[in-house]
Amino acid sequence: MSLSFPLKRLLATAGLALLVAAPVSAETSAPAAELRGTGDLGVVVERASGSVALVDTTRREVLRHVEGFGDLSHASVKFSRDARYAFVFGRDGGLTKLDLLTGEIAGRVIQSGNSIGGAISQDGRFVAVGNYEPGGVKVFDTETLELVVDVPADYEKADGTIAQAKVVGVVDAPGNRFVFSLFEAGEIWTLDMSGDEPVLDKHRDVGREPYDALITGNGRYYIAGLFGEDGMALLDLWHPENGVQRILPDYGRGEERLPVYKMPHLEGWAMAGDLAFFPAVGRHEVLVADSDDWSLVGRIPVQGQPIFVMSRPDERQVWVTFAHPDNGQVQVIDTQTLEVIQTLEPGESILHKEFTPRGEHIWISARDSDQVVVYDTRTFEELARLPAESPSGIFFTHRAHQIGL
Repeated sequence: MSLSFPLKRLLATAGLALLVAAPVSAETSAPAAELRGTGDLGVVVERASGSVALVDTTRREVLRHVEGFGDLSHASVKFSRDARYAFVFGRDGGLTKLDLLTGEIAGRVIQSGNSIGGAISQDGRFVAVGNYEPGGVKVFDTETLELVVDVPADYEKADGTIAQAKVVGVVDAPGNRFVFSLFEAGEIWTLDMSGDEPVLDKHRDVGREPYDALITGNGRYYIAGLFGEDGMALLDLWHPENGVQRILPDYGRGEERLPVYKMPHLEGWAMAGDLAFFPAVGRHEVLVADSDDWSLVGRIPVQGQPIFVMSRPDERQVWVTFAHPDNGQVQVIDTQTLEVIQTLEPGESILHKEFTPRGEHIWISARDSDQVVVYDTRTFEELARLPAESPSGIFFTHRAHQIGL
């Protein structure tokens, strides 16, 4: 791999809110200025138009629409340490830096042919991007977007030839590390950026086709879902010398797997006390595991193939979205009874959801209805419908202060 570092160390950004554009309608071109904190802000990806909607989560309104982000057909967002900037990862390989206070693009680079997401380092200095085409990870300076490290995802195929794997499941970990998985190679790599030179560590033969991954909230366990077989691969980052452990093996033994219409996402997984909730690949089930030993302790029947299984911040509920053809509904699971207690129909083609920082509200994107729908999570009352062009991912700034988000 080729490695390069800036000549000087960068100052980590930190601070409070500065100047921001006031809420404006789509027809207003020159907003007045006002002071604003970033804690109320969020970004909604508008996948069809290559734009994002900058939103206020307390006022439940769209502040403005910002264009110029390229192909957002499968986009994700991370936030800078001070929660002023959003880094948008586009499917066209674009990495775009958005200033949330001015509503303007502060930088943009096309760094690959096809990227799938990334992460911000613990100290806020680096942004890592995982790439499909060509496979690999590139690390950039968050202030300047200059390339710092280029890590090709090279692996040896069964016939002895060298190929590059798609990189998935890029997360940040304590100690200024990045962790990610190689789809075709069946490997998990860690990239340590804490020293003067990057250190790369590889764990091989973790399972067939890791397709996505998560890291626990305390930053200890990295868990990759496996598409090529039942089960998951777990790396204990406190004890990486112990290698990768297989968990939930053969959870579908003796059952016929259904056609998979959309890959489930593990980021945003659900925890409730000692229980962990996962989407089952190719099944109409949410799996429940004991986080002490990662054994399977339950299965919750749901109406479709789950995509996002996310816990309300107080861990009292788990909200589930589904693949086609059941993607017009959302189901809510009670984490004490492990039963579905509510089914909602926010609109057509539900793609993503995000809780407000303390969980009193949830925002849900209905792509084919061109709306973001806001619910009260206690009463299930609909609170607002906001206009957005083919909305998909919803990301609020509290993620800036959470490991793996």
